[in-house]
Amino acid sequence: MTDGGPGGFDLGRLLAERGSERYELHARHLNHQLPRMLHTIGFDKVYERAEGAYFWDAEGNDYLDMLAGFGVMGVGRHHPVVRKALHDVLDAQLADLTRFDCQPLPGLLAEKLLTHSPHLDRVFFGNSGTEAVETALKFARYATGKPRVLYCDHAFHGLTTGSLSVNGESGFRDGFAPLLPDTAVQLGDLDALRRELKRGDVAALVVEPIQGKGVLAAPPGYLREAQELLHRHKALLIADEVQTGLGRTGDFFAYQHEEGVEPDLVCVAKALSGGYVPVGATLGKDWIFRKVYSSMDRVLVHSASFGSNAQAMAAGLAVLTVMEDEEIVANARRTGDSLRERLTALVDRYELLHEVRGRGLMIGIEFGRPSSLKLRSRWTMLQAARKGLFAQMVVVPLLQKHRILTQVSGDHLEVIKLIPPLVIGDAEVDRFVEAFTSVMEDAHSGGGLMWDFGRTLVKQAVANR
Repeated sequence: MTDGGPGGFDLGRLLAERGSERYELHARHLNHQLPRMLHTIGFDKVYERAEGAYFWDAEGNDYLDMLAGFGVMGVGRHHPVVRKALHDVLDAQLADLTRFDCQPLPGLLAEKLLTHSPHLDRVFFGNSGTEAVETALKFARYATGKPRVLYCDHAFHGLTTGSLSVNGESGFRDGFAPLLPDTAVQLGDLDALRRELKRGDVAALVVEPIQGKGVLAAPPGYLREAQELLHRHKALLIADEVQTGLGRTGDFFAYQHEEGVEPDLVCVAKALSGGYVPVGATLGKDWIFRKVYSSMDRVLVHSASFGSNAQAMAAGLAVLTVMEDEEIVANARRTGDSLRERLTALVDRYELLHEVRGRGLMIGIEFGRPSSLKLRSRWTMLQAARKGLFAQMVVVPLLQKHRILTQVSGDHLEVIKLIPPLVIGDAEVDRFVEAFTSVMEDAHSGGGLMWDFGRTLVKQAVANR
């Protein structure tokens, strides 16, 4: 044992001595393109601490987080209830991960999760969203005895090999073949789904109720009709709720927005972690689990070394409790409606602003070709270099000038996605709308630093070809 003195491990001292090397260390030992990209767009900030929906730098400046760690920070950063749960579970010194007992926390978390999806019966706990999807793919194939899974164009379900096989973006798939023999259909295209099902080899359709890439919702009635078609052909509906789940869209699960939809398997992760301990979960019907785990010989046929660990389970239980106590789902619906309505009101004012869409606190802001000649020529220049540069031009001043962190919704998309912590309120809505309006004013003035930065992005895009 050590008291953390000289010769022992002292985290505070380590960060004080080496924290300033963060970008150099990353460039030397991790993904070298990340710091390069951050330097290029001016996102190479040094954040010192975080709480709720905000970061602070060393000078004490606050930054509004409208990204939530790609949706992980659903209840905000460092929520005191989740922090206490983790302190408590560490202090309890539980006999965790013996692999040959049944600890109470996984059962309690599964029980609590299933109350939000009462047509489902069982849960498998893994460590991430992509692992939750991998589980669903395996379970669907085994339970139906069929090999092929359908997915939607532009879908994102993860980056491990199985999940990558149902990823609808070629940029992620290129160079990683051969993948599994799965097939893309257009989101909302029931005729395409019907044609594929007639071949008789489809195990499931995996679908995001609202696609993260571009914030595109399934058309009204699509999920219900797709479910009926799938069941008629003895195939399953898999709802990927990794980003849309746990209140993000103003319902606990996004599929619940449409009456009568009851997926056979549901994948969750991200916000369930409380932002601390990676956790993924695959919820499913009893008969599916009973087929996969059909005998004692198959008790470990699908498992995860760190699945159901005590810290992850405690974090998940704390998150669900916070969501109930603080009425997080209702807040996401109310605040999201307010933010979307105020942004939609700007569409007629700014010709570069094409559409505002989404549900709850998952909002897409899409830009499009302007009508005036001066702006149109600049837009054309950007599009010729690389589609998506204008959205990046908006994201940068939101951070640099207004200290608001956002993201472009996907490669080659002129869409900004807003997925803030679900705890934001009127003050954050006011701050974002005022900042976004200011950026739009700058963009439509036709000059200034924003378009200068656009020219820099054009040069960078041409150089990377």
